[in-house]
Amino acid sequence: MDEIYEEILKIRQRGENAVLATVISVKGSTPREEGSKMLIKSNGTIFGSIGGGSLEGQVIERAVRIIKEGGRPEILKFDLTGKDAAEEGMICGGNMEVFLDPILSEPNLYIFGGGHISTTLSKIAKMVGFKIIIIDDRDSFANKERFPEADEIYAQDFKIVISEIKLRKPYYIVIVTRGHIHDEVVLEWAINKEPVYIGMIGSKKKNKTIFAHLEEKGISKERLKEVHAPIGIDINAQTPEEIAVSIVAELIKKRREIEGQKEKTWKV
Repeated sequence: MDEIYEEILKIRQRGENAVLATVISVKGSTPREEGSKMLIKSNGTIFGSIGGGSLEGQVIERAVRIIKEGGRPEILKFDLTGKDAAEEGMICGGNMEVFLDPILSEPNLYIFGGGHISTTLSKIAKMVGFKIIIIDDRDSFANKERFPEADEIYAQDFKIVISEIKLRKPYYIVIVTRGHIHDEVVLEWAINKEPVYIGMIGSKKKNKTIFAHLEEKGISKERLKEVHAPIGIDINAQTPEEIAVSIVAELIKKRREIEGQKEKTWKV
């Protein structure tokens, strides 16, 4: 059991994902007792066991899917009686419930631009559970004094950073640089990645111009429609602080849409 908790600690330190499966209820004859645990990593490798065989295989399959979907906790119900169970090789004769508890790393927020909006955006996003990565090509803007809460800071040319940075899933991208040239460079790169969210600041006219340039480069209109531009939920925001609030509200909305509003029960 200790090795499971030690591995959970390592997973959190590495920013990885896993699911902890725990037997929470047993009736009749079952392969393991209540409290038995198994840790499933994103690649399907396991630590511990909750009984082996087909039952364990189904738990692993579902756990891996939860990780990929960034899902919420679930309860799997196994009926180990009857013909169906026998055909699956589960002939213990009892019933068992397994609780799947996702161990998901905090979402990563990559903020391109270190201006006035970003300083507030960074603070609020950190408060609601995002890891913060700041990128700006000016070291007078991208530094620990302006962003003490940031987990990582890059003070380099945008083109250099996007060619070298390693994105960690799940990740969100916010583009709030000081000019449309930089915005376009970052968006062209980001649109070909797999972010949960891409948002870009700017007027409708500016965004329309950037989108037209990217369409000329072969990026589809359908893909560009996925970009939140103008960025943020419409709350008639005017100040940098209000705009930051609207952006974080949109990030939260997107995160909750993915997670879903209710826990699911998957019956076997």
